[in-house]
Amino acid sequence: MDDPGNPTVDFRGERRSNATHQSTTDSDARLMRKGKAKEARLVFIGHALMENRHGLLVDFQVTQATGTAERDFVPVLLDEARERAFRPRTLGGDKGYDTRECVAAMRKRKVTPHVAQNTTGRRSAIDGRTTSWPGYLVSQRIRKRVEEIFGWMKTVGGFRRTRYRGVARTRLAGYLVASAYNLVRMARLIPTPAAR
Repeated sequence: MDDPGNPTVDFRGERRSNATHQSTTDSDARLMRKGKAKEARLVFIGHALMENRHGLLVDFQVTQATGTAERDFVPVLLDEARERAFRPRTLGGDKGYDTRECVAAMRKRKVTPHVAQNTTGRRSAIDGRTTSWPGYLVSQRIRKRVEEIFGWMKTVGGFRRTRYRGVARTRLAGYLVASAYNLVRMARLIPTPAAR
């Protein structure tokens, strides 16, 4: 017999979407999956802007998850970085950023898009004038460092599961964890005095 307060529901065969499912504890969380054949989870999205030379975070933001949140937020990150007098000349990213709109937004801000080419099933927005430069290959190698930041924030910083409800509170917690990462990273960059 079913519990009237908690009835059994069989979702097998039904498509889940943000229109049909909502978190009972956090109305700002949205369903998203990381890739094909992965389960959809109610999450937020973290956006990190890292400088390549030292691997420090320039900006970290948390937004609602959508299918295009990562690439839609690129112009916002670049504009906010400029307000803080950080003027990147290139921006590295994975295949998800290889869209006409995202690449055009970067070029409009005079930033060279060093994103990985997505050549599976469609034409890449990155052309030969970008990929022929040696700096493109360097950016493709170094851009993977941002995953180290996310890994540190999840394991050491305890940001794998957020402890707060809503985008604003989760964003504040993200700033604090990102600041802690930068402090740890800066401490490692300071040369140690030579042992006597």
